[in-house]
Amino acid sequence: MPGIINICEERLIIRDLNETDLLFVHGLHSIAEVQQYATMDLPESIADSADYLNIYIEQQNISPRKEYGFCITLADQTRVGLIGLSNHSRKFQNAELWFKLSPEYWGKGYAAEAISALFKFGFKQLLLHRIEAGVSTENKPSIRVLEKTGMKREGLRRKILPIRGEWKDNYHYAILEEEFHV
Repeated sequence: MPGIINICEERLIIRDLNETDLLFVHGLHSIAEVQQYATMDLPESIADSADYLNIYIEQQNISPRKEYGFCITLADQTRVGLIGLSNHSRKFQNAELWFKLSPEYWGKGYAAEAISALFKFGFKQLLLHRIEAGVSTENKPSIRVLEKTGMKREGLRRKILPIRGEWKDNYHYAILEEEFHV
């Protein structure tokens, strides 16, 4: 499925990342509160953010894609966050979900709406069987969002996340194609 992807939802547009997103990506990844539970460190320079962004842009011309990185925007094109799927094993028809939003947009239902849109895309367009997500056991807001969207907690992975010099526990979540209802 090469090419540019745009997913339009009730309040959001979820679109492939592009070069114009660099300052937003850099700014979002530079917010300590956003990166609190992420394994990725704060970027040391805008070049770090450009390298990150280019991974997703380069994937847009590869078929099949292994990485889907999207910018979440409001209808007026205001950027509110990032979301994506990592689809490294076609044989198992599964992908890993990740997401992050700017703090000023937390608690407004945007993450759940974007995740549901990616479920629909993953199950209907990519023909996935399963979508998974890992989340730090300390990240209560993201846990609530994953459960709100219908993901089920399947287990605990002990001290698997390297976050700022400490090993943290991770809950493993998943949703199956037959569990997702549009």
